[in-house]
Amino acid sequence: MELAHSLLLNEEAYNQLGEVQKAEFIFDWLRYLEKLLLATSRSDVREKQKTLVEQLLSLLNSSPGPPTRKLLAKNLAILYSIGDTFSVYETIDKCNDLIRSKDDSPSYLPTKLAAVVCLGSLYKKLGRILGNTFTDTVGNILKAMKSAESQGRYEIMLSLQNILSGLGAAATPCHRDVYKAARSCLTDRSMAVRCAAAKCLLELQNEAIFMWSTDLDSVATLCFKSFEGSNYDVRISVSKLLGTVLAKAIISKHPGAAASRQSVRRVSLEEVLELLGTGFLRGSSGFLRASGDMLKGTSSVSRDVRVGVTQAYVVFVSTLGGAWLEKNFAAFLSHTLSLVSQSHPKATQTQIDAVCSRRCVSFILRATVGGLLGEKAQIAAAKDICQAIWKLKKVMDVAASQHMLVCALQELGNLIHSLGTTAAPLLQDSSAGILDNVTSVTLHPSISVRLAAAWCLHCIAVALPAYLTPLLDRCLERLTVLKSSPEAVTGFSFAVAALLGAVKHCPLGIPHGKGKIIMTLAEDLLCSAAQNSRLSAQRTQAGWLLIAALMTLGPAFVSHHLARVLLLWKCVFPVSPKDLETEKSRGDSFTWQVTLEGRAGALCAIKSFVSHCGDLLTEEVIQHLLPPLPCAVDLLTLLSSILKTYGSPLKTPSVVYRQRLYELLILLPPETYEGYLCAVLRELAADLTAPDVQVAASTFLLPRLCHQDDLLMLSPLLQDTDHRFIEEQLLLGNGIACGSLEYDPYSIYEKDVEGDSVPKPLPPTLSVISSAVKLFGVVCAHVGEAQRLLILERLLDSIKHTKGARQQVVQLHVVSSVSSFLKYVAGSKGHLGPEEMRRPVLALVMGALESPNPLLRCAAAEAWARLAQVVDDGAFTAALAQVSFDKLKSARDAVTRTGHSLALGSLYRYLGGISSSQHLNSCVGILYTLSQDSTSPDVQTWALHSLSLIIDSAGPLYYTHAEPTLSLIIMLLLNVPPTHAEVHQSLGRCLNALITTLGPELQGNGTSVSTLRTSCLLGCAVMQDNPDCLVQAQAISCLQQLHMFAPRHVNLSSLVSCLCEILLDNSVLVNLCSPYLLLRRAVLACLRQLVQREAAEVSEHAVMLAKDSREELTPDANIREVGLEGALLTLLDQETDGRLCHDIKETLNHMLTSMAVDKLSFWLKLCKDVLAASADFTTVTCVDTMQEEEGDKGDDASVLTIRNDGRPHPFTNPRWATRVFAAECVCRIINQCENAHSAHFDIALAQEMKKRDSRNDFLVLHLADLIRMAFMAATDHSDQLRLSGLETLLVVIRRFAAIPEPEFPGHVILEQYQANVGAALRPAFTSETPPDVTAKACQVCSAWIASGVVSDLNDLRRVHQLLVASLTKIQVGKEALSHLYNESASTMEILAVLKAWAEVYIIAVERHKNHKQPLKTTFSEESVGNGSISSDGLLDLVHADLGTLSRLWLAALQDFALLTLPSEFASQLPVEGGAFYTAETSENAKSHYYNSWAFILHATALWLTSTGFVVADPDEGAPNLSRPVTPTSMCQGSSSGAPVKSPEDVYTERFHLILGISVEFLCSLRSDATMESITACLHALQALLDVPWPRSKIGSDQDLGIELLNVLHRVILTRESPSIQLASLEVVRQVICAAQEHVKEKRRSAEVDDGAAEKETLPEFGEGKDTGGLVPGKSLVFATLELCVCILVRQLPELNPKLTGSPGVKATKPQMLSEDGSRLVSAALVILSELPAVCSPEGSTSILPTILYLTIGVLRETAVKLPGGQLSSTVAASLQALKGILSSPMARAEKSHTAWTDLLRSALTTVLDCWDPVAGTRQELDEVSLLTAVTVFTLSTSPEVTTIPCLQKRCIEKFKATLEIKDPMVQIKTYQLLLSIFQYPNPAVSYPYIYSLVASIVEKLQEIDKRKPEDTTELQIFQEGIKVLEALVAIAEEQHRSQLVACLLPILISFLLDENALGSATSIMRNLHDFALQNLMQIGPQYSSVFKSVMASSPALKARLEAAIKGNQESVKLKIPTSKHTKNSGKNSSIQLKTNFL
Repeated sequence: MELAHSLLLNEEAYNQLGEVQKAEFIFDWLRYLEKLLLATSRSDVREKQKTLVEQLLSLLNSSPGPPTRKLLAKNLAILYSIGDTFSVYETIDKCNDLIRSKDDSPSYLPTKLAAVVCLGSLYKKLGRILGNTFTDTVGNILKAMKSAESQGRYEIMLSLQNILSGLGAAATPCHRDVYKAARSCLTDRSMAVRCAAAKCLLELQNEAIFMWSTDLDSVATLCFKSFEGSNYDVRISVSKLLGTVLAKAIISKHPGAAASRQSVRRVSLEEVLELLGTGFLRGSSGFLRASGDMLKGTSSVSRDVRVGVTQAYVVFVSTLGGAWLEKNFAAFLSHTLSLVSQSHPKATQTQIDAVCSRRCVSFILRATVGGLLGEKAQIAAAKDICQAIWKLKKVMDVAASQHMLVCALQELGNLIHSLGTTAAPLLQDSSAGILDNVTSVTLHPSISVRLAAAWCLHCIAVALPAYLTPLLDRCLERLTVLKSSPEAVTGFSFAVAALLGAVKHCPLGIPHGKGKIIMTLAEDLLCSAAQNSRLSAQRTQAGWLLIAALMTLGPAFVSHHLARVLLLWKCVFPVSPKDLETEKSRGDSFTWQVTLEGRAGALCAIKSFVSHCGDLLTEEVIQHLLPPLPCAVDLLTLLSSILKTYGSPLKTPSVVYRQRLYELLILLPPETYEGYLCAVLRELAADLTAPDVQVAASTFLLPRLCHQDDLLMLSPLLQDTDHRFIEEQLLLGNGIACGSLEYDPYSIYEKDVEGDSVPKPLPPTLSVISSAVKLFGVVCAHVGEAQRLLILERLLDSIKHTKGARQQVVQLHVVSSVSSFLKYVAGSKGHLGPEEMRRPVLALVMGALESPNPLLRCAAAEAWARLAQVVDDGAFTAALAQVSFDKLKSARDAVTRTGHSLALGSLYRYLGGISSSQHLNSCVGILYTLSQDSTSPDVQTWALHSLSLIIDSAGPLYYTHAEPTLSLIIMLLLNVPPTHAEVHQSLGRCLNALITTLGPELQGNGTSVSTLRTSCLLGCAVMQDNPDCLVQAQAISCLQQLHMFAPRHVNLSSLVSCLCEILLDNSVLVNLCSPYLLLRRAVLACLRQLVQREAAEVSEHAVMLAKDSREELTPDANIREVGLEGALLTLLDQETDGRLCHDIKETLNHMLTSMAVDKLSFWLKLCKDVLAASADFTTVTCVDTMQEEEGDKGDDASVLTIRNDGRPHPFTNPRWATRVFAAECVCRIINQCENAHSAHFDIALAQEMKKRDSRNDFLVLHLADLIRMAFMAATDHSDQLRLSGLETLLVVIRRFAAIPEPEFPGHVILEQYQANVGAALRPAFTSETPPDVTAKACQVCSAWIASGVVSDLNDLRRVHQLLVASLTKIQVGKEALSHLYNESASTMEILAVLKAWAEVYIIAVERHKNHKQPLKTTFSEESVGNGSISSDGLLDLVHADLGTLSRLWLAALQDFALLTLPSEFASQLPVEGGAFYTAETSENAKSHYYNSWAFILHATALWLTSTGFVVADPDEGAPNLSRPVTPTSMCQGSSSGAPVKSPEDVYTERFHLILGISVEFLCSLRSDATMESITACLHALQALLDVPWPRSKIGSDQDLGIELLNVLHRVILTRESPSIQLASLEVVRQVICAAQEHVKEKRRSAEVDDGAAEKETLPEFGEGKDTGGLVPGKSLVFATLELCVCILVRQLPELNPKLTGSPGVKATKPQMLSEDGSRLVSAALVILSELPAVCSPEGSTSILPTILYLTIGVLRETAVKLPGGQLSSTVAASLQALKGILSSPMARAEKSHTAWTDLLRSALTTVLDCWDPVAGTRQELDEVSLLTAVTVFTLSTSPEVTTIPCLQKRCIEKFKATLEIKDPMVQIKTYQLLLSIFQYPNPAVSYPYIYSLVASIVEKLQEIDKRKPEDTTELQIFQEGIKVLEALVAIAEEQHRSQLVACLLPILISFLLDENALGSATSIMRNLHDFALQNLMQIGPQYSSVFKSVMASSPALKARLEAAIKGNQESVKLKIPTSKHTKNSGKNSSIQLKTNFL
């Protein structure tokens, strides 16, 4: 293919190729040429122009296929537009000659067509340059058209369209001729020609004024004619033409009459609407020529005309635009409604017609009002509709107004539904009176109006949940009052049912008590039904309807009324068959009508119960349900005889009864009605073959039974389209009604399948068949085999015995039911049964495979494959395939060939490639042949579709066929005429399947692979150019697959530009955008995949496209400004299809994730524009009215000013859902920035980086915008948007609270936005705000107060006030909160407030603590100085309400504890619920408790801690509380005067409550438990154990302690987070402390008691008693050890002897742990060192080895050398722990003394062993750490441990060796350690060290003395050495002292300088001088006699000393203070160790 890439055609290469390859080669060359010509310079083109033209024209004669001729024409035009134009006339003549040619042979046709296409293309591109040649050309083409066949007519029309568009106004002379020709084509029998003619006329009307003036009527009539017998595409094209022409007639500003020389009549809106109305009402039969039957009023307009006109209405209004509609809405509304008024009886003469016409009117209103108007205009429209309803209601003639009312009510409902809570102002507006209006229509005499009104109320309730309960109350009240009016009973019962159906859409629910009221009312209606015969039918229906609707509320509501419902159910049916017989003989027609109505209602109620309350269906309930069933089935069998007796009035009720029973049986498990399966089956068979069903409605039965993919090829009507709502009626065929609410009032409470539109149940006659088919599948699978065979035979016979149309109906029903049976058996993995069963099934299916109905063939093919699947026998499957092969070989008719080719594909689909490859070969062979049968496009379509199934199922087996298949596909794509779009669609499916099968192989580089890949891309290119939208959709999904498997080979820029053109071409008129929903879905699915990988590239390509694009694409101005992202947001705002919107959101999310950080300003501006676009409509009502200071007024008002610059807004009136999405995007952007650069949250850094490079952009610089967006959203009318806004505000506060303001130190940047935050929160606390918004706002309040942003208490009070107000509101308890919603909603609100307070209290306490520890102050001096919040300020704020809060917190915790009890304790729970929840709503309340209990627990624990468990509540035990007393209110005397509990009991209860909740939660952490809850819970336990009383409880109850430790152990094992593990360890430490305190206390009290007794008799306290044994599970110490080992081994696996192989020391290098790791290890060591104190002496002996092993192990594993001789934190911790263990009193206790001494000696040996290299490896241990450990042993144990000679000797050696180490820091530390040993009071310990080491110390010092120190470290060494000697002087006995002083003095004096030297000395020498002098000054006076004698003996020293003192006199005065200072600081830093652990 590379050879094709040249400017001229490479003829050599071309001639060597075969036929198929030649076509490919040419197409590829032409594709390349098109790009190349645009890129080549003009001169180069001119050079080769002649040759190129020749080559292109020669191709004309080689009969090019459709795509090739299109490209060829395009290239010719481009070539002439770039090169010279002088030869263009020859080319035009040549084409004209080709067209004139007399050759009519099929082989010459492509050349003629190519010539036509070329002419169109040349004129389009070159236009007026071609001068007046066009008259001849047009004449010639029109002449040719007379003899052309359909393809020719199609191409000629498109060509004329191009000529007209190229010439513009210059073509006027030909306009009339073209118009005439197009008129005839518009009613052509080929649909494609009609579409082309519509396009041609659409082009013509741009210039031909007569079309929308003088000829307007005839254009309209013509279009109506064109709609007759049209398909979907024609309706779309022609309606676009009609709508545009009519719109043009209204808008056009006519040029003066002179220009057109004919007087043009102005057309008014009335006339245009009148014209459209005529089409709608009378169709195409003209205006005056009313034929006879028209006058008689029998014929009705064909549905396709009506649907076409409906679409034209929508196009008409969309073309005029939203602003026009807003102005003229009233006129438009009255016209549209009048279409279904009584003045035009045609449209509504039968029920069926009326339903269809109503649907059309609804569609017009929905598409225009819903699609074009913004929210503000929609509210105005709703008022207009309401006015219309008001007027219509007064019309006395019911028939006249009923259909208009239905349409108006449905549109009103839809409008309010789509507006959501933004419609609140509309309903509050009393002048509109919407609710009164709608409720009053509920009494209308017509049942369909009553239902529509009920549905409208349903929509209002879903949109505005606050109205749900008031509306329900109002309807129930009316229903009770007006019980004696039949209209009121049905009307209001419909309304109540509809409102109950709305509850599941409103998360806040309705009060629980309503269930009881409704149930009582329903019972009352049912019981009183018999009293008054005029009302009995209505009351019966109403009663059961209410019960059925009540069931949708779910188990929580129903469980209380279940017994009554079951009782009513039992009473509805006779008890025994005998009673049924007597009934039959007794009743009359009317009683039977009522009885059947009642029983059908009861069945419906039970069905509703089974489907909505599955949880209640226990064995016991099922047993209660069953008894009436046999009787219900018996009645079914009797119905036919009853019907015979009483005649037609019973017809409908009996059908309804049947349907209800079938529906119920489908839901029940078949086992429950086993006994009468056969009876049911017989009835079903009779129903399916009943003689009275006349209509074959295949389209409602079969699609369920066909495979989704197969339906695609049948008819576009079966696919999802934007016009589905009206197109459905064409699908069902003329005799059948569309679904409508009046056919089944019971569906009013069901959730509608298709989103939010009104339910559309089919008429009972149809739905009974549909239920029967479904039930047949189930029942037939469960009866015995003999029975099954019998029934199948009977069904087969019934088909044979009927004739004609009847036979088709029966066959349809029977095949559907058998298909349903096979589907059920296959689904339940069942088996068909014995072989004789196969014959009837096979015969049935086989007959259907050859049926003329394509849907039936499709279902049969599916059943054929299911049969093979169910029989599951290879031979049988092969036989089936063989049957199809034989049929396909012999049959000639299209029907058989299509059916059997699909059968082959289906077989493959279900049996995964019938395994043998030979089968595959023959299948593929046959399908290849069929797919080339150009005489029948249908056969091609089905065969190719089947081939695509086989490719899909065969997988890798198909590789061998890949190449031939691909070349077949390409050949067909290049040759099948574009008029056969369905063939192209199947080709697309094949290509798609092939690409999927080849998969990643397509990336390869081999020649064969690259050929395949090129062919695939070529195929996609051909399909992309196809005019059919669905083929384009296939092309896009193929490219999407290719992009997934071989991304490098897909040209991203052309793909993106193709996608954008499709999307944005259409975003002008949403209803006309690519009319195909499937194409838009394909585009978005593809975009979504592309942006996952390459978001930035996609976005750039889109913007590039917009910049390059010709001016034709107007909407792209949009993309230039707002990018692809903005265009997608606009699209999201306009689209209604759920799946599409989901894809748009996903695409935007992916783009945001990968690009938001880089294009920050752009994204924030987008979101801001969307949110601000609506702000003009949001009448902001929340300017702060509660301000204390006047000065602030300006602040809050300025927040709300909305900028109104003149620039048009990129987004006009976005809907609330789009704004919610924008607000969510803001939160996502903030999250994205968190993972990016730190400057996003650091204003100083951000400003600095922005200065450096202005392109840098950081989030913190946009803080004002973020706050503004959050504010706009939080104060909107839409509740969802308010929630999103508050969430955004919360995120902003959390992320930005801590960022300091660089210009005002001590302040933070958020401080300037206090007014905005206050103003955003205030509206959420008003009384009418829904609880979920208030709950969210509470969360924001607490975050704001806790964030510490506002430091001034007065400013904080504003927000604090909101919380105080809500606290007052909730104190009244669950009873008094709003009655609008379910009780659980008030639970949510109460808990949100309590949680918010808890969070504030926790923060206040924390800050108070931090302020007490001055090290951690969080405020700098000046901020404390300026009168800001003191540490206690916040605490004081909370203190005022703490009494109330603590009580409420405890009550909430008690509730939570009750709710978390396992279900088996349910019977013990309080009957009326808890403090804040009611018993009935406990299930719903649980989730709210789960959200908030943790913080409340923490706060309560802190509060109890602060009172220290010693203060009783101020009103403890007093019954007169501000809250009503409930039995669960925590420990308060109940009103019955029960004894008041003692404080001790109260504390114990509270303690166990907190401990119990914590342990329950921690011991079984659910996977969804949040980190916050776990942390809060652990902090609560810490707080609890901070005070003595709870510690004493835990200490004294050992089991409790062990339980707690085990739970904490589990937490540590299951949660990796270090913070959680540290918190757990802290609790463990507190538990151990508690145990220690308990043991001490017991010992103390025992000593006091037995003071006089002998010490020996003291009992042993502590664990291990007197045996020393610890029992696992019973021992606190053991549990603690387990837990600590777990922590240590996880951080340092080397500590585990099992792991390291031996218990000895293993030579691994010591390691540094991470900061978290070190913290955990240190915490564990602290706990270990505390353990001996909990044990008895014997016990301590048994745990000591473990503890020592672990502590020394940590020391050994982490003793890393650090710079500066520091110790790592873990070493410090292990030394601290060692010290704790060694100094334990147990070491000295007599019972354990000897054992301890032995163990400690061994431990010391272990430490000493660490030095010695093991197995020849040198360990890098830190000497200082080990020496310190040795020192700790020496100083902290009793002397007998370390003084045994062998150990002492080794210790001294270590010190000696260390003194020799050169590292100065090591020396300094060694001196410090020695100093502490030398000063040890016990000579036995210290003397041996002194004897061994002093000499070497003195030597070292003298050595320094000689060298003179060079740096500070040497100076430090010297100073430390001197200190050691001084200490020795102090310890020494008198007689030795003089020698020591004599050693010391010369060294010191040698460092003194005289005054001359002092000036020039280095700083180090000067420091030494000062140090020496100071020490001399101290020593002199202390040991004066020795001093004097030394001085006397050495005059030189004396002289030096005097000189130094004199010379230094002045400077000493100055220096002494400073030197002291330096010395102290030195001491501090270097002797830290000593303070730490010695």
